Amino acid sequence: MADDVRARRIAAMRGCERLLSGVRPVTVRERLAELTAVAGPELMPDYYGDGLVTELEERVAGLLGTPAAVHFPTGTMAQQVALRYGAEVTGRRAVALHPLGHQEVHERRAYADLTGLRSVHPTTAPRNPTAAEITALDEPVGTVVFELPLRDAGFVLPAWADLVSAAEAARAVGARVHLDGARLWESAPYLGRDLAEIAGLADSTYVSFYKTLGGLSGAAVAGTEAFAAYARAWRHRHGGQLFQQWPAVLSALDGLDRELPRIPDYVRHARTVAAALAKLPGAIVVPQPPHTNQFRLWLPHPAGRLNEAVLTFAEQERVWFAGGWQHTELPGHAMAEISVLAPALDWSADDVIETGLRLLDRMHC
Repeated sequence: MADDVRARRIAAMRGCERLLSGVRPVTVRERLAELTAVAGPELMPDYYGDGLVTELEERVAGLLGTPAAVHFPTGTMAQQVALRYGAEVTGRRAVALHPLGHQEVHERRAYADLTGLRSVHPTTAPRNPTAAEITALDEPVGTVVFELPLRDAGFVLPAWADLVSAAEAARAVGARVHLDGARLWESAPYLGRDLAEIAGLADSTYVSFYKTLGGLSGAAVAGTEAFAAYARAWRHRHGGQLFQQWPAVLSALDGLDRELPRIPDYVRHARTVAAALAKLPGAIVVPQPPHTNQFRLWLPHPAGRLNEAVLTFAEQERVWFAGGWQHTELPGHAMAEISVLAPALDWSADDVIETGLRLLDRMHC
């Protein structure tokens, strides 16, 4: 996105009275005020991973039901360490990943280029691998990765029974199970299990703090004490042993307090929003109903025109629909990811349809 378009988009979203997808951008001063409001008067900064960092790690370990958790400044760093550990304890350098997985698409294959591992793809279908596909792997792998949800397939999740079977199959072939849970918080309602039971399927679990939780940055991996000790050593080697991390860590703790309890509401309301959007002319929603509070929407218009129409609509009517429209393999259709968060909760199905129709009317002007 060009700088001028980005600045225009931020200004438009900040001026909106209603937002269907995403949240209103805040200024640095506004974010500092939020952190000030949740910081106790005697709270001291962390130093090289103590204090607030330790508190966050203990909180995550408690939520996921694991003996330990380790904070990382980035998820890319955290996942490299988890996959490296799997290779070292099993003696196997291959990792079973989905070709649409985050490590392949969004982490620039860091696990391979920096850690020296290589990938095996159990399936190319737009979903996580099944037990049968893992059993059929024609070479040994050290780790099998399940991304919950698989974002680039449309934020899709397996059924709980299928996930259990696939995890059992991974262990049967001698592999560790790693959950890429950047959006694990949002996955629990669909899976019908609490976070600890989901993480209990895995040898290691990664979670993110800056997506739905709204933290500034950061991630954690959780697992055994032995894994945590290894993760801390390699976090240091990767340059992740930062002097102070209190702004990101404080925002993560605030997100766990403020946003985590609301996620089931976001997931439920996403189904209402998705069903309404599906009624727009030519609209396609995937998956329908959504598995989490995020899903994909296709509309039969060029991406550039949709982005401009959304932006102009926001500037003139102070209502944000959905941005980030991009070209797709479906001729004549553009796609956007819809994120149902707190601002969307007061939108009824009729509100969604009425706003969508008014926006689409602009496409014919």
